Amino acid sequence: MEQVEIEQIDSYYFEKSPIWKAIAHMSLPMMLGMSLNLIYNIIDAYFIGKLNNTEMMTAITLTLPFSVVIMAVGNLFGTGGGTFISRLLGEKKLEESKKVASVSFYFSIISGFLLILLCIVFIQPILTLLGAEGQTMAFTKSVILVFTIGSPIIIANFVLEQLVRAEGASTVSMYGMGISVIANIILDPILIFGCHLNIMGAALGTVLGNLCAVVYFVWYISKKSSALSVSLNRFKPTSLITKDIFKIGVTSLLMDVFLIISSLLFNNLSIRYGDYVVAGFGISQRVVQLSDFIGMGLFMGVIPLIAYSYSAKNIKRMQEIIRTTALYIVILIGAISGALLIFRIQVFELFSKDSEVLAIGTLIFAAMLLSSLFTSLSGLFVGIFQGVGREKEAAIMSVAKGLIVIPIMILSNEFWGLHGLIWSLTASEVLACIVGAALWLHFKKDPSMKVSI
Repeated sequence: MEQVEIEQIDSYYFEKSPIWKAIAHMSLPMMLGMSLNLIYNIIDAYFIGKLNNTEMMTAITLTLPFSVVIMAVGNLFGTGGGTFISRLLGEKKLEESKKVASVSFYFSIISGFLLILLCIVFIQPILTLLGAEGQTMAFTKSVILVFTIGSPIIIANFVLEQLVRAEGASTVSMYGMGISVIANIILDPILIFGCHLNIMGAALGTVLGNLCAVVYFVWYISKKSSALSVSLNRFKPTSLITKDIFKIGVTSLLMDVFLIISSLLFNNLSIRYGDYVVAGFGISQRVVQLSDFIGMGLFMGVIPLIAYSYSAKNIKRMQEIIRTTALYIVILIGAISGALLIFRIQVFELFSKDSEVLAIGTLIFAAMLLSSLFTSLSGLFVGIFQGVGREKEAAIMSVAKGLIVIPIMILSNEFWGLHGLIWSLTASEVLACIVGAALWLHFKKDPSMKVSI
């Protein structure tokens, strides 16, 4: 009886509820969960800042691209499997969705162990590529090794969170993120200060927090879910399932790969101006996540709604979801970014009293805040194409973001130095958003977009 009620509730938000209510049901828990993650990131930066070591703060910033590598692998199977599941549910293929969930989950575990092997072998070239040197290298290596060993857990968490959201269980997704964050916040001071592990303790806390979330998600899927499975018996990766997971998952992977490349490039260009620039960028990136995560919560939350409506041929509802989400992004991100921009100096002083870090950090902060709105709108365009299974447009958008930012970053740094490097981030996001809008307008003319019920 309980299973039937769960299916009816999910179907209601996918098919019948008012648009604003469907968006709120799917996106609010996602936004709250990501906001909790933001709180953890800020507290994590606060704890590391208490160590009064700029090299450690720099090392944490240098490891961000490696964290994105792990996230990219998770998104490969999470986005690919999740959007496929939502489309299958729109076609009422419940058993197929369970098979896809199982394949996505076990692929994530296997990929995590492959990543361990690769990183252990190539640890030194990885550190060099990240731009680590001197004392910063030792700190960076300690964090990378912890993340590497924990990568199967972290990747599985990324995948499971997206799978439960794909079936409409957005509150469960939020609970999982919340469990991870709360565990992190509790463990951080114990591991950093109590066990004297410094930034290695922060990394270990992240891995253990992810483990707690994985345990919760596996319990939910095994005991409560009506559309998902992690049963080994359903792990039957046919060519059709594998192809459908990868065709959209690869577009997410491409976007993450270009994000890694641009982050590495920014690190290697900015480190030439001094550790204070890298530290300023790291602090800015963490705080700007407030607006970025709100935007991500909105557009990532509605992807299952878009995928379900498209596969169910309810194009009118899908278009209303997209228009309303875009409006919410403009209003919310504009308000949050505006407020942070006004009080950027006061906010930045919470994390560093170093005059050099403050001077350049607040400028980086302003540039990244102005980028935030366009980042979220670009993400919505990518999410639309991923949700409807249009791998060509999603791939173009993913590649375009990288192809735009890399030359702009290099040329801006060459002609205008540090200031050019900083504002290249804003310019590239604006141009990527324009590309997304053009692709969306072209897609609206497709015959499949004229079908409605």
